[in-house]
Amino acid sequence: MAPTREELRAHLLRTMIAGDVATPRQNNLLHYRRMANGDPYYQFGLEFKRSYTERDILEIMVERCGVSADPMHLYGDDTIDPELTIDALEAMAARVGLAARRRENVVIATGHPATLTPVYQALSRALTEAGCRVLTPAAGWEYQVETSHGREARRLVYADGGVAMLEGDDGRTHHTHDAAPMNTMLDALNGTDAPGTPPEYTDEANSREWPDLAIADHGWAGAAGQAGIDAVGFADCNDPALFVGAAEGKIEVVVPLDDGVSPHHYAPLTAYLLARAGLG
Repeated sequence: MAPTREELRAHLLRTMIAGDVATPRQNNLLHYRRMANGDPYYQFGLEFKRSYTERDILEIMVERCGVSADPMHLYGDDTIDPELTIDALEAMAARVGLAARRRENVVIATGHPATLTPVYQALSRALTEAGCRVLTPAAGWEYQVETSHGREARRLVYADGGVAMLEGDDGRTHHTHDAAPMNTMLDALNGTDAPGTPPEYTDEANSREWPDLAIADHGWAGAAGQAGIDAVGFADCNDPALFVGAAEGKIEVVVPLDDGVSPHHYAPLTAYLLARAGLG
């Protein structure tokens, strides 16, 4: 059964998905600074209409996420406003519900496979049952990324339900901010080979389709929004790019939450989202 708004708010605070969250303030400010300086890793594939200072970004994060407005708060934990979380969750539910009624094409992807995958899989199941098609282009595409251990391979894979994520040669899924995998998926759907993609990885079954909706986070969401696709998803208070993208109208909905808590804690949030979308 889905929780009431009041029950969900209490759950978000209790589990630190919102409220006083464990994301360090100094990490938030570092990410805001790096995004302001134009670091692509923190821009999530978005091309902004103007430049932003670190103070500009902080002001947007106060408004859309609920972080502390005090510019002198430099260390310690930060906050996410649970009311903003639930408001955005309801807006996301409205768009997901519309997709279900229209039986739209959808892409679903996460840069946080260790924590958020069950949320995306529940959405995928509900949308598929409603008649939507979850697209899975470019499966198996590989590229190289720089890590603290040197260059490593990453492979585009799909978990049950068609949720896109990255896997390494170690067989484990990996966190990513990168927009390249979503851009590769969209190139494949356009019928064009992505850079470095062997022909056998072009998904001919999907090449004549185009997503109406992307449900995602990090660079997966940013790249989809930049391509003009309706993008909805989740972002932590140290992920400013999607909130700035939403302020510019390139991202449809961003739900602020701590994206690194234990996966089972997101179950009430998922139930609330599905119920509000008419898919519970």
